[in-house]
Amino acid sequence: MSRARVAVTAVFAVNGALIAAFAVRTPSLKADHGLTEALLGLLIALDGVAALVATRVAGRLAARIGSAWVVRIAAVALPLALLGMGLAGGTVHLAAAMLLVGAANGLLDTGMNAQAVMVERAAHRPIMNGCHAAWSIGSVAGSLTGGAAAQAGMSLATHYLILGAVVTAVVLVVGRGLPAEEPFAGPSPARTDDVAGRRAWRAGWTRRVLLLGAMGAAVLACEGAVITWSGVFLHEDRGASLGVASLGLVAFTACQTAGRLVGDRLSARHPARVLVRNGTAMAAAGLTAVVVAPTPLLAVAGFALAGLGLATPLPLIFSAAGHTGAEEGAAAATAAVARLTTMTYSAMLLAPALVGRLAQFLGLTWTLALLVPLLVTVAWKAPAAIRTAIGPAPPVAAESPGGPA
Repeated sequence: MSRARVAVTAVFAVNGALIAAFAVRTPSLKADHGLTEALLGLLIALDGVAALVATRVAGRLAARIGSAWVVRIAAVALPLALLGMGLAGGTVHLAAAMLLVGAANGLLDTGMNAQAVMVERAAHRPIMNGCHAAWSIGSVAGSLTGGAAAQAGMSLATHYLILGAVVTAVVLVVGRGLPAEEPFAGPSPARTDDVAGRRAWRAGWTRRVLLLGAMGAAVLACEGAVITWSGVFLHEDRGASLGVASLGLVAFTACQTAGRLVGDRLSARHPARVLVRNGTAMAAAGLTAVVVAPTPLLAVAGFALAGLGLATPLPLIFSAAGHTGAEEGAAAATAAVARLTTMTYSAMLLAPALVGRLAQFLGLTWTLALLVPLLVTVAWKAPAAIRTAIGPAPPVAAESPGGPA
């Protein structure tokens, strides 16, 4: 079982590195194709829509061929799709590549979380926090190497070709260790799931889940905005070089990773509502420092503070939803977490596009400033929304890294 855990953890790290390599080269992509903020936001929205659709398909695909094969296929397809983006000769080709990147990432996201749950159940202990920490570590590595490639003037195609070769080699090695399950051979599992889903749909949308979902959506919207637009902000609004501009994402992800590594210890000592309130307040202070900073390095420090603040709130919000639903049984807990996932994941996908649209009219500095009151509102609502004592998250309550938060 240790081999399976290593394999799943490695896949999370690979996914983090690939997504960071995509995000950190956004300024290069924008400059190479002469994209406006609005058009770049639209292309990123295409990526998000494709990912969201793919997550709906992934479950049925995994039921047929097994989640291990979904992971193996998607983990190779994602770097190939990134290479297609680097080779794109125009906006239409770029849009098609973005759709492929989103679809591959959606499949990989769903498949690797399913694999992690399988390992947790077999090992009878949680590993999800470690997997998401590995995702963050991979993201830091992807940010650093991507920033170095940008500073060296390496083209997107060359960067993604090298990255794809490394990732493919890793997947071929660790893919054998992924736990296999028997694919479903029955007539129509999807129909049974759809009927059960329709019956549970209304029951899952309680006022408490809606409030927690809104809080989680706000947190992930801010994270998505930083991941996608921090480099553009530092390069175009603060005059940083492309290499220095990548440090905003590096600082954010590094501090978020550090916070996640100690998050379980903090949760054992302090109430969840206090951690969510203090974390989002710290993130608001960090983004305030970003928008008022007169130099790139001070803005990078602000992104670091924001990353530290956003390390633990989302997992704690997910746990709060699961514990709330658990008061009515395991099925209700699963429904609550599923509804929360829908809201937060959608926000993560749509926020970068919305930021791009607003930046077209307000400028990126003022648009990022609008995220501050959003986080302040979450900090204000945290004591009322998170009242349940939260222990370790149940194995089924898996958060999506696409951004993990």
